[in-house]
Amino acid sequence: MTIQAAPPRTTVDEALDLLAGRRWLVLTGAGVSTDSGIPDYRGPGAPARTPMTGQQFRSGSPARQRYWARAYLGWSTMGAVTPNTTHRLLASLEEQDVVAGLITQNVDGLHTSAGQRDVVDLHGRLDRVICLSCGDLSSRAVVQDRLARLNPGFRAEDVEVLPDGDVALESTAGFVLADCIACGGALKPDVVFFGENVPVPTVEHCYRMVEEAEAMVVLGSSLHVFSGRRFVKKAHASGVPVVIVNRGETRGDAFADVKIDGGCAETLTLLAGALG
Repeated sequence: MTIQAAPPRTTVDEALDLLAGRRWLVLTGAGVSTDSGIPDYRGPGAPARTPMTGQQFRSGSPARQRYWARAYLGWSTMGAVTPNTTHRLLASLEEQDVVAGLITQNVDGLHTSAGQRDVVDLHGRLDRVICLSCGDLSSRAVVQDRLARLNPGFRAEDVEVLPDGDVALESTAGFVLADCIACGGALKPDVVFFGENVPVPTVEHCYRMVEEAEAMVVLGSSLHVFSGRRFVKKAHASGVPVVIVNRGETRGDAFADVKIDGGCAETLTLLAGALG
């Protein structure tokens, strides 16, 4: 006879019972940044996306030209986004020693902009650019200025901004790439593309954060990709209580002690308010 596990509890009050008196490790996904105007990949109603993979980016200049032309136009929007209520609440909870650490799957840098100090950018940051040849790091703003000088008049009207900070653009012909100033190598945003692996030291550091956590709170992530889901699985296996807040099902629901189907800002406001 197979015994069915009890379903996860679902109310904010039950989440509070579980989280009260514990310091949280927070894992955030794209649903945290949608209130800042950044679209997500897998939220309810999100269209199917086919982002460029790391292998495609490295395949040659045509692929990099296609990426950078779209990213160049998207940066005017992506570079101007600001933290929202969820980012600010999490920074405040860190100040109150409720949030002990934060892992984000987002590449927008908004947690740091909101004042969060202990942040692991699991998939990197769009505001940094790295040379694939020598590893030199530079500011995205500097590279953006260089691209503007190399591509005067390159623009498009009414383009859709995509979750990776680029735009939907069919023709990128004639776009001139900026190479590394230090060695002339190819430049890539300092992010983990689809098909690439998170650096091992980063993964090991996150596992240590899980081991030291008293509770884990997942906000706005479908946990579709393994890079984030593994930490939820590890927390569950280690007996660390897990609370998931997300609109719709996630691939980590089986590991949750409490699952709340709702918005991040609304739910976190209730949790923070009840904690005083």
